[in-house]
Amino acid sequence: MELHDVWFVLIAVLWTGYFFLEGFDFGVGILTRLLARDRAEKRVLINTIGPVWDGNEVWLLTAGGATFAAFPEWYATLFSGFYLPLLVILICLIIRGVAFEYRAKRPEENWQRNWETAIFWTSLIPAFLWGVAFGNIVHGVKIDAEFEYVGGVWDLLNPYALLGGLVTLTLFTFHGTVFTALKTVGEIRQRARALALRVGLVTAALALVFLLWTQVDSGDGTSLVALAVAVVALVAALLANQAGREGWSFALSGVTIVAAVAMLFLTLFPNVMPSTLDADWSLTVTNASSSPYTLKIMTWLAVIATPVVLLYQGWTYWVFRKRIGTQHIADPVH
Repeated sequence: MELHDVWFVLIAVLWTGYFFLEGFDFGVGILTRLLARDRAEKRVLINTIGPVWDGNEVWLLTAGGATFAAFPEWYATLFSGFYLPLLVILICLIIRGVAFEYRAKRPEENWQRNWETAIFWTSLIPAFLWGVAFGNIVHGVKIDAEFEYVGGVWDLLNPYALLGGLVTLTLFTFHGTVFTALKTVGEIRQRARALALRVGLVTAALALVFLLWTQVDSGDGTSLVALAVAVVALVAALLANQAGREGWSFALSGVTIVAAVAMLFLTLFPNVMPSTLDADWSLTVTNASSSPYTLKIMTWLAVIATPVVLLYQGWTYWVFRKRIGTQHIADPVH
């Protein structure tokens, strides 16, 4: 296996890790409007992801940086062609981070309500747009002989990509709902389990159509295996949720995300951005990669740095592993 193939796999792993981790905290952000009934319950939901949300975003920074270094042509075409949706995602992530930090800085109800509204929308919009972006990457876009995107914004809003956006939105919401059931106690835990069933059924229907469409369009035997794993894991997550096994339900919803993202990258390889104008103009792991020397240096750096990142993030989740409820929320200090 060549180094550019290795880095394609590593980038796929980074995006998978990002969607697994950021997926549930996007879902929890969405639940601040769908599940929480009062200010105390919103605080419970926000506190479940408060210690970890910023660490989850490290995976996005690493995935973007690895793409820039390992596949500069892919990075250039992707970020220039998808400039507007990626800019919207970036703005949402900035506002979302500020909202987490500033929501409790003042006691006024309007102040906190506005920041909570910002958390909801800046969780929902990226959850949808990431699916749209990856739908276009897998399905192909208008790339010319110079490896430049020549389409417009409206070309990105095709039925396949929009369906992909709905899948990531509902899947992340389901992932966040089972995470909430795992991390909370009391009535909010019971309502989270009930909501997880409804959201999970919608997710299953949308995901099945999207993954079958992907398989028919550009799949093979290995992607079919990933599709089967994703479907079985999602059904098993729903059954575990109904049985009150929140840990298993969360793990299985994570397996669903991992398998679904793996399927997308399996159908994509050896391309990194297919061209719908001419197959010969597609960006591949070969024509979009950096030099072998650059990839070699990056590989050694990754070998050294990756275990450190995994250790400190795993330690964070261990420290903040206990369940919380409204009884753990202190009265606001004025």
